[in-house]
Amino acid sequence: MDPLDHALAPGAGTPSGPLHQAPRPGAEGSCARLGVLGGTFNPPHRGHLALARHARRELDLERVLLMPARLSPGKPVEDDPSPKHRLELCRLAAADVEGVGVCALELERDGPSYTVDTLRTLHAAHPDADLTFILGADVAATLPAWHESGELPVLARFAVALRVGGPPITELQPTGFPLVPLRMPMIEVSSSLVRERVRRGLPVEELVGPAVASYIAAHGLYRTAPAATGALT
Repeated sequence: MDPLDHALAPGAGTPSGPLHQAPRPGAEGSCARLGVLGGTFNPPHRGHLALARHARRELDLERVLLMPARLSPGKPVEDDPSPKHRLELCRLAAADVEGVGVCALELERDGPSYTVDTLRTLHAAHPDADLTFILGADVAATLPAWHESGELPVLARFAVALRVGGPPITELQPTGFPLVPLRMPMIEVSSSLVRERVRRGLPVEELVGPAVASYIAAHGLYRTAPAATGALT
């Protein structure tokens, strides 16, 4: 199956059903300039969506895909409610955001979710696609340690979200990785903050939006403290 068939349109897919249920993004128009925003999205929050919207506008992308990982190589998915739940949370979060979709490619691949494998799969299916991988400044400096890192700049350009008033991109630029700066206001929200508020019985709608908050409540997600686990190496 074409990997872009995994990009879910609003209303497609449920956490109990198969992960490929929607038309590829090309059904809605060209995806020659495609952005990929990876992460665990546990859960997705308004900061993720703000970054996706900002990147699409500032980098002139036709579509940005949220790409939830099954197994993050750098750290475990803490308090994971299940990949299918995280996929459905992403779908709900992106449902009303123009030009932002969700891709289940990494959730359906066994083993650690290496970015190089994801980019190769996308390129194999769409060799003419112009791929942009979007990431935060906090992980930009770790790029040389990523799996098969030497191949990454060949497969995609890397855009880094820089906080206004934060360090310039010259301080984050790892050797061999030309980075595209993406400046945007700092948004005070994180997935760990959302999970902590849920465990404490506090509202999270302002952080994740009403659809995601309702789903978390309806399925009883994040109500208990996570068990300790070790990171993948």
